Amino acid sequence: MMAYPLLLRTHLLRAAKYFPKNEVVSVYPQNEIFRYTYADYFRRTCRLAHALESLGVRRGDHVASMALNTHRHLELYYGVPCIGAALHTTNFRLPLHHLVYIINHAEDKVMFVDEDLAFIVDAIKDQLKTVKHYVVLSQSGKMPQTGLSPVTLYDELIDRFPDQYDFPDDLSEWDPALICYTSATTGDPKGVVYSHRGIILHNSAVTSMFQVSEQDCALHIVPMFHANAWGGPLISVASGAKQVLPGRETINMEAICRVTAKEKVTFTAGVPTIWLMLYNYLEAGGKYDFSSLKKIVSGGSACPRFLMEALNEKYGFPIMQAYGMTETTPLALAAIPKSFMADWPMEKLYDIKSSAGLLAPGLEMKILNEKGQEVKPDGKEWGEILLRGPWIAREYYRDPERSKTTFAGGWLHTGDVGTIDEEGYVRLVDRTRDLVKSGGEWISSVDLENLIMAHPAVSEAAVIGIPHSKWVERPLGCVVLKPGQSVTEEELRTFLKDKVKASWWVPDHFAFLDQIPKTSVGKFSKKELREMVSSGKIRIPTE
Repeated sequence: MMAYPLLLRTHLLRAAKYFPKNEVVSVYPQNEIFRYTYADYFRRTCRLAHALESLGVRRGDHVASMALNTHRHLELYYGVPCIGAALHTTNFRLPLHHLVYIINHAEDKVMFVDEDLAFIVDAIKDQLKTVKHYVVLSQSGKMPQTGLSPVTLYDELIDRFPDQYDFPDDLSEWDPALICYTSATTGDPKGVVYSHRGIILHNSAVTSMFQVSEQDCALHIVPMFHANAWGGPLISVASGAKQVLPGRETINMEAICRVTAKEKVTFTAGVPTIWLMLYNYLEAGGKYDFSSLKKIVSGGSACPRFLMEALNEKYGFPIMQAYGMTETTPLALAAIPKSFMADWPMEKLYDIKSSAGLLAPGLEMKILNEKGQEVKPDGKEWGEILLRGPWIAREYYRDPERSKTTFAGGWLHTGDVGTIDEEGYVRLVDRTRDLVKSGGEWISSVDLENLIMAHPAVSEAAVIGIPHSKWVERPLGCVVLKPGQSVTEEELRTFLKDKVKASWWVPDHFAFLDQIPKTSVGKFSKKELREMVSSGKIRIPTE
């Protein structure tokens, strides 16, 4: 076999050579559409490569982006790593002190900033120790008011250079290509480095599992700062698929539905929060045409089964669950039914599609109980999910202490608790820190949340454990009601009584909230809910 390195340049060159007419589409404000081809994309990426060198970026350097889902950000996805540097996609929703930490910790040399986000960097610029130059990604073509210095407009910068570049083929496939920091629940965010090799192999697995090809049109709703937008832009370039980048419209359901129909989107992905927003938009009479959609992935957290069923059966929006995390690039499992299940009734198929899924080819997994033994494949026994494989991180960047625990014994200890059935499908039970242990018995907050959200009056629900003098811990249901709906605690308890696994799963109390706090990537923030209970913002009746 040839000693041929697995480098992102091969996917970039393939897209430019074999799919030069396929489109990349950006959605601008006021529904303005910008479109160009992969041939155009390649030429601009070549110019970017020259521009990076002119700014002093060399092999091994780190370059930061703070940007929306646009074609300019997509150019950075390949332009930076293909010259031998690494792109650090920063999460602009993080608290400012976390942004300061990750940019300094990554030692970013140049920072590319979307014009809509320049004010964030303005607020922290004096605390950034390593950034030597700022580049503004501007769709208006104008420099926003900013105190950043030195600063250049992106298009003005790259237009100075030729549209041909000889991307090096002598990089190591183990070299860093992209960097993403986890949103921290405790302590500082943790950096995960993705190598060229890991991304290439991850691309191969994802395109195979979801059968993505140049015939597809992928809509990237997942923010491009979040684990490579779950690999969506990377697998699209690798396959030559048309791409649609919604810019600032990622949570505008009217805009998402409009662009899905207009561009004939076939493939998209998002967190359950997005799909709940979509469902509420449709229930309020929103316009849609989902006839082109074939593959919709939900991830980040478990998608409530009722939501999956309602979107599919009422609106023809066929969701399937997948599982992964920042440390897994991110795909590890996908809920793809096996061939013999094709004739199953939909009720049984939803059991499969709502699971975390089957292990991706190329990975290994084991699920260990509290005694360190592998759980039985009976769909009942719980354990922590451990993973290893060629696109699983082996450590956190410059963080040896936390690496020791998470990557002990050559395995990624995910912190997620699940079961596995006889067919190999994994079902998530909870995060280890979110399990509720009441009277010595475990309660899955995820299962309980899904049951509560099946009530017709409930829009969102999150469950946390709260202290109890007798049972040590009891579940608290935090509930957001749909507009114009009402329900009492007793009615919710009655609703759950015949649905829970045991009577003691039913919460003693519910807290009715205007909204449930969410993390920077759209998950329920149970840390904030616990803090709200501790501070008295959520009042619980005394026992």
